Amino acid sequence: MEYCLGIESTADDFSVGIASFEGEILANIIDAFISETGGIHPREAAQHHSQVAGKVLAEAFKKAKIKPKEIKVVAFSQGPGLGPCLRTGATVARALASYLGVPLVGVNHCVAHIEIGKLITGAKDPVTLYVSGGNTIVSAFDAGRYRVFGETLDIAVGNCLDVFARTAGLRQREGMPFGAIIEKLAEKGSRFVPLPYSVKGMDLSFSGLLTAAIELLKREEYSLEDIAFSLQETVFAMLTEVTERALAHTEKKEVLLTGGVAANKRLQEMLRRIAEEHNARFCVVPKQYALDNGAMIAWTGVLAYKHGQTVPIERSFVKLRWRLDEVDVPWVKE
Repeated sequence: MEYCLGIESTADDFSVGIASFEGEILANIIDAFISETGGIHPREAAQHHSQVAGKVLAEAFKKAKIKPKEIKVVAFSQGPGLGPCLRTGATVARALASYLGVPLVGVNHCVAHIEIGKLITGAKDPVTLYVSGGNTIVSAFDAGRYRVFGETLDIAVGNCLDVFARTAGLRQREGMPFGAIIEKLAEKGSRFVPLPYSVKGMDLSFSGLLTAAIELLKREEYSLEDIAFSLQETVFAMLTEVTERALAHTEKKEVLLTGGVAANKRLQEMLRRIAEEHNARFCVVPKQYALDNGAMIAWTGVLAYKHGQTVPIERSFVKLRWRLDEVDVPWVKE
């Protein structure tokens, strides 16, 4: 059997996944960098990645129960992402591919989120809502590429929720990211406070909404639970509106939810309803594959390798702003 090893390092997670060419995930080991203060510090995160790389690789091989010499191809997240983090993962991937004497594949991080979602849920041709700390994109396949039907014009939805949580003095815990903490608070909220609803055509803007929510915090007129409830409802309504419009336009029969924010049960409920109204199947990626992970890079590496998309080590530069709709996906058929 042939295997691909994938390395993910676009932001705070360093992850190694191993996938067979038939689509079996043998390992998916994630080691997350958690900042004591503020958001992700790229150089600190990159330092974390370099420190844990050997350990994570060893754990992946142990979990997969295979030896390095059985790897047929090495894939890595080539972009988009944070420069120092991407470069650290790329360096590990180049060294491993060179040592093993196998081809190297550069994978687009956003494409990988869609492909692992399709593999795990069985979706064939979905409208995808990809929501994370760094990306907010509504996409669907057309004419050889995943086309962007709507996206954020400023900050990503995950970043919006994270900044609000930090401003509110909340602390991130192991296994409980800020998004999950806000979800728990929102469940206790009952009073809806109007906040700016900013959908511009098919695109979204979250910065004004975030500023307004922070102002409410400072005024201390409403409980934290009610503000969290109002923020979450407004943000998810915006996401659902744009996703529904893309679904109506494309007439696809599946809706796929992926990315770190996909774990939110309220967002899942809202998307499930619009999918049902359009007679579409709703698919949500399980948490371990919705977060940034090596398995999604490994599987997309398999697909790319089978279609000749390898990259010479000397040209394997990272691409910090590599857009989803710039990537040819010949493995997806019309």
